[in-house]
Amino acid sequence: MEQIERIKQMELRLERAAAVVMEMSATLDMYESALEDIKALDEYYSSDEWKQDFADDEAGLLPKDLKRGVLSEDGIWNLLSDARELNDRLVGMLAVKTQNN
Repeated sequence: MEQIERIKQMELRLERAAAVVMEMSATLDMYESALEDIKALDEYYSSDEWKQDFADDEAGLLPKDLKRGVLSEDGIWNLLSDARELNDRLVGMLAVKTQNN
């Protein structure tokens, strides 16, 4: 019975790991396509254009119905910070895996 139980446990691990690998691959594809957006937001946030857009919003010069999450200082800052942390996490995971092989 020990052999049968081992095979069952390994089968469960295989099924679980295969599902996660497929999901992670799809998620990484989406993240990779978002990297261009993240770079553009980083450049915009540190630009004079963003400062002017922010000032104009503060002065009430922009339409009231305009979505302006990009002008919230916390919105872009938090996204960029989260992206950096995610990148560091991915690099760290790869470094540890490389050292173990």
